[in-house]
Amino acid sequence: MVKLAVFLGNPGLQYKNTRHNTAWLFCETLQERGLFPDTPWQEKFHSEFLKTPEVILLKPQTYMNLSGRSVQEAASFFRIGSDDILIVHDDIELKPWETRLQKGGGMGGHNGLRSVKQNLSTDGFWRLRLGIGRPQRQEVSSFVLSSFSAEDKIKLREMFTRAEEHFKTFLKQK
Repeated sequence: MVKLAVFLGNPGLQYKNTRHNTAWLFCETLQERGLFPDTPWQEKFHSEFLKTPEVILLKPQTYMNLSGRSVQEAASFFRIGSDDILIVHDDIELKPWETRLQKGGGMGGHNGLRSVKQNLSTDGFWRLRLGIGRPQRQEVSSFVLSSFSAEDKIKLREMFTRAEEHFKTFLKQK
């Protein structure tokens, strides 16, 4: 059975290396590590997607707050139920560099997740939470749209190694 893995982020160069695009950076890392074929991404469902025999990778191009539209369109087109959908996202509720795979759960103020829940009419999808921590002195919106430091990028790669194991666990779910 084919699964749908959605990586939440924002399009545009100004967002490329920001905390809010942690999931997109993780997706790029998985492809660099050879987990998926190095083939061109296609455009459909207001997103970029890559179809492999076991999983469809989706990067919504609608901006974070409207991500659910892309997820719903792709899930409907490919006839994929919420049990076979994984949403990969940054999470300020987790300590920096922590990862967690879970099914369902609260939205934690994450507008991308809220959009997915609203468009799918359920929160019964899987989530791969990538911890970026809470801001200490700045507004949440400024923090999630800020770039990683050189030191952070080293820790980010280490986090992606742990997240890759969670991702593989999701793919094995029946």
